[in-house]
Amino acid sequence: MTERDEPGKYDVWKSLGIRIDMPHPARVYDYILGGKDNFAADREMAELNLKLVPEMVESARGNRQFLVRAVRFLREAGIRQFLDIGTGLPTSPNTHEVAQDGHPDARVVYVDNDPIVFTHAENLMADNDSTTVVKADLRDTGEVLAKAGQLLDFTKPVALMFVAVLHCVLDSDDPAGIAARYLAALAPGSYVVISHSTDEFAPDRMHKASADAAERGAIWIPRGKEAIARMFNGKKPIDPGLVLVSQWRPDGDAPDPATDRAWTYAGIAEV
Repeated sequence: MTERDEPGKYDVWKSLGIRIDMPHPARVYDYILGGKDNFAADREMAELNLKLVPEMVESARGNRQFLVRAVRFLREAGIRQFLDIGTGLPTSPNTHEVAQDGHPDARVVYVDNDPIVFTHAENLMADNDSTTVVKADLRDTGEVLAKAGQLLDFTKPVALMFVAVLHCVLDSDDPAGIAARYLAALAPGSYVVISHSTDEFAPDRMHKASADAAERGAIWIPRGKEAIARMFNGKKPIDPGLVLVSQWRPDGDAPDPATDRAWTYAGIAEV
C-alpha cells in the first residue's frame, strides 16, 4: 500500500491517528509474512532488517506456527478464555479460529494499539459474539483488563498470550513487571504464553537491526533467554520448557528443518 497507489485512503488513516511515515511492528511483521496491510515505511524497515537478519523470515513463520500449536494445546487443556495481547494484523488461522474450532463458546479478546489492526480485527469480528478487540496500549494494564473483563470472566481460567509482543517494550517500561500485573489478575488454572525474539545467535547483527528500528521510531528489542524467562515471573514453563519456537511441541514430533534459524524463544506456563 503506497500513497501513489491509494492516495484517498491516507486521509482516512491519518484521521485515525496512524503515522504512515513511521514503521509499526505489526505492519512490519505483516510484510515479512507476505501481507498487504503495510506502508512504505514498514516495508523499508522490514527490508533493512532482512538484509541484516534474513533469519527473521523463519522467525516470523515459526512464531505463527507456534501460536497455532499453543492455542490448540490450551484448547485441549480445557481453556475457553483467551486474552491475546498485541495480536497484530489478523492472519489465518488466528487465535479465535483455533480456540473456537469445535468450541464456538470459547471467548477471545484481542488487544492492540495500532488503529489499522483494530479496524481490521473489529470488522473481522463483527459477526462473532464470542470475540472482540480492544484498542489499548498493553502497558495500560488496568484499561486492558477492564475492557477485556466485559467479555472474559477473570474468576475462571484464562490464557494470557504475549506472542511476539514483549520485545516491543523498552527495558525502562519493565516488560517482566507488565506481565506480572496481568498475571496477578488471573485465576488458578490459567496459563501464560510468551514468545520473544532473542539476540543470542547473532548479537551484533540483531543489535544493529534493533538500533536501526529505534532510529525510525520503532521498538524491537531482542533479549537473552534469561531475560525472557524472567517475564514468566517465577512460573515454570511446562515441557519442553523455554525453547526456540519451532522446537515447542512440533507437529509430528519433528522440528521444522529451519528450527535453528527461527530465533525466537517460546514457552507456556500454568499460573
